[in-house]
Amino acid sequence: MTTDESRSQGGHQAVSDRMVPLSRGLSTKLLVLTIIFVLIAEVLIFVPSVANFRLQWLTEKLGTAAAVSTLLVESDTDRLSPAVRKEILMSIGAKAIAVRDEGVSRLLVISDVPPQVDEHIPLEAVGPFEAMTGALDTLFFGGDRMLRAYGRMGESTKEFEIVIPDYSLRKAMLVYARNIALLSLLISLFTATLVFYAINRIMIRPVRDMTCSMLTFAEAPDDPSRIIRPEDRGDEIGVAERELAAMQTHLQKTLSEQKHLADLGLAVSKINHDMRNMLASAQLMSERLRTVNDPTVQLLAPRLVRTLDRAVAYSEGVLAYGRTQEAPPQRRRIKLYHLVEDVQNALGIDTTSGIEFVNAIDETHEIDGDAEQLFRAIANLCRNSVEAMTTAKDSLPVRRLTVSAERSGTVVRILVADTGPGLPQKARENLFAAFRGSARSGGTGLGLAIAHELVRAHGGTLELVESVGGNTVFAVVIPDEPVDIEKARDTLRRPA
Repeated sequence: MTTDESRSQGGHQAVSDRMVPLSRGLSTKLLVLTIIFVLIAEVLIFVPSVANFRLQWLTEKLGTAAAVSTLLVESDTDRLSPAVRKEILMSIGAKAIAVRDEGVSRLLVISDVPPQVDEHIPLEAVGPFEAMTGALDTLFFGGDRMLRAYGRMGESTKEFEIVIPDYSLRKAMLVYARNIALLSLLISLFTATLVFYAINRIMIRPVRDMTCSMLTFAEAPDDPSRIIRPEDRGDEIGVAERELAAMQTHLQKTLSEQKHLADLGLAVSKINHDMRNMLASAQLMSERLRTVNDPTVQLLAPRLVRTLDRAVAYSEGVLAYGRTQEAPPQRRRIKLYHLVEDVQNALGIDTTSGIEFVNAIDETHEIDGDAEQLFRAIANLCRNSVEAMTTAKDSLPVRRLTVSAERSGTVVRILVADTGPGLPQKARENLFAAFRGSARSGGTGLGLAIAHELVRAHGGTLELVESVGGNTVFAVVIPDEPVDIEKARDTLRRPA
């Protein structure tokens, strides 16, 4: 087995290990919840249904008793033998049958012992709530009670009544409840299966595919075959699949570019390390050329020195940007005027260039920051301004670089303004992007990128305030380091 196959197999195994088990998946939860919800709905339907069954059962018994009562009224009930009376009652399951006509009650058939009635049920006047509570009471606690059901049957003006034990009624209700329960369970399973299949087909499967795609893509984002292939759907799932595919494609492209940049940065860092050493040696030799008494050498030596200085600065900038992370700033109070003065001296502006450097900062102005990192940030901004004014194609009437500052509460705002030609549109769009934000041909854009990173490390911001012909202004905003209240309180509490 090859290395790639082993890695692929290991990746698929890792993905399968992170997949959700079936017992805890959305499909199982959906199936169980559907069954539970359908059963709850069946229970809500069952209560009024069993109440209606109880009333219908009693109505049927009373209807049969009414038919028998009509025959008994027309005949002489006194001549009925006990065996015949018992047979009539047994056929209905009752203990007594009576009829009320024009306010007069007449007991037609009765058992030997007059029964004691536990509940009276007017079949024509039972409300829904009474019907449901009565049905539940009979279903759970009945079986040994005596019921009296009465009411009119059909269009008859007579009121019939029957006294009957609830044993047979409860037995019939239990059978009805069992049948309803089995039917409800079958309906629940059938409905749950249909709902599960539909939702699983429409939602769960695509979501599972997207989850699997994200996991497999995370294992090898450089593999184009692991990008999800969206289905041709117009709903939210289709939108999500297309957006995921677009995001994975963009991320893969970005990672590929980052890898190329990382490889390029490593190679450039190695080259610049050796180039810096060679340029340092060239600087020493160029310094010696100044001592040669030759007019041509004296004319060219300063230009050579400045070119070498810029090459060294460029190499150091590339190496500095190539670091994985800048060190946290070591903040302390520093004189901003002297810091800018050091920047001016480090720039080594040629007096013949006509560029005027103005340090407009008050000598008493202080800032809370890392002196070395702020020096690098301001030096990069100033160097960009000097190079812009030096290489300007058009003749600039005024070549001035001004550094000023102002404090507002705990925030210091440093302004670096020049009278150069201004930044082109492309440089503004990629202002702090290395290798893309350069304002001049052949530049790298590292100066602004490094300055931006150093300022952000101080919790500040670097922004372009204005950039038009003859006026380009960058603002560096540095807040003072916040005071830890708890530490300050502890310090005040300590005894002197």
